[in-house]
Amino acid sequence: MMKKKKKYRKKYYRAIKINPDRFTVAQIPFLMMVLPIALFMLMPLLYIFNHAFKPFDELIEYPPRFFVQRPTLDNFAELFQTATTTGIPVSRYLFNSVVITLLVVFLSIFLATITGFALSKLKFHIKGPLLQINTLAMMFVGAAVVIPRYIIIEQLGLIDSFFVHILPMLALPVGLFLVKQFIDQIPNELLEAAKIDGASSFMIYWKIILPLVKPAIATIAILTFQGVWNNADISATYINTDALKTFAYYMSTLASSSNVVAGQGMNAVASLIMFLPNLIIFIFLQNKVMNTMVHSGIK
Repeated sequence: MMKKKKKYRKKYYRAIKINPDRFTVAQIPFLMMVLPIALFMLMPLLYIFNHAFKPFDELIEYPPRFFVQRPTLDNFAELFQTATTTGIPVSRYLFNSVVITLLVVFLSIFLATITGFALSKLKFHIKGPLLQINTLAMMFVGAAVVIPRYIIIEQLGLIDSFFVHILPMLALPVGLFLVKQFIDQIPNELLEAAKIDGASSFMIYWKIILPLVKPAIATIAILTFQGVWNNADISATYINTDALKTFAYYMSTLASSSNVVAGQGMNAVASLIMFLPNLIIFIFLQNKVMNTMVHSGIK
């Protein structure tokens, strides 16, 4: 009897461990525990979507309803038809955010991958100090470098320019660390074989390294996207021209506007627009993020 129980337990845990993608009876107890938690965590997401499509009377209704009763697109039309007090349309802020985010994500991926390749596989004299500097930079929070960053930006003449949105956001010590750790797992013999075939260092980076570090690239894309898309501090601190400010900054002005009740619909739509890209990019890239953490040695 005991042998049968042990045999059943082995099959039970083997079914969960070896093939978790295929549904088995052994997974039912775990699903029963995880499903209520997943539904509870899904509720804020559903509320954001429902809130954006509520008409004005449902937005101010008390007690508030969770689900929208009469969906409408009036809140979207009102948001994009509304101009700020300076006459700048909301679409301009949104355009600035999209362009800045795409540029910063692309440049951050390029700099992190090519620098990680150099620090991992190439040999040069200041390699050790650069690694230590990057590790030290990971210890500092953004608030600790506000004053030095402002002085540097002011000395470079970037105040009230479009480049002030891009250059300060390119340095991502965590991204460089993840890529470097990921590239460390690539066998040196593979790169040496490419060198024997006549490939240059840049060709090795382009043809071999980049295809093998796609999970790390996805992780950098998510971290950079979230940091840039949701950042309103640069527009508030370094930008005086309203036409150069971002949608995240406009969101902060909506939250602090005097006409809070009348702006509930626009605020709900703006919150959905700010949240939706983060959700989409994470859904498509979450598996690669987990792979990056495993290969980078982060538990």
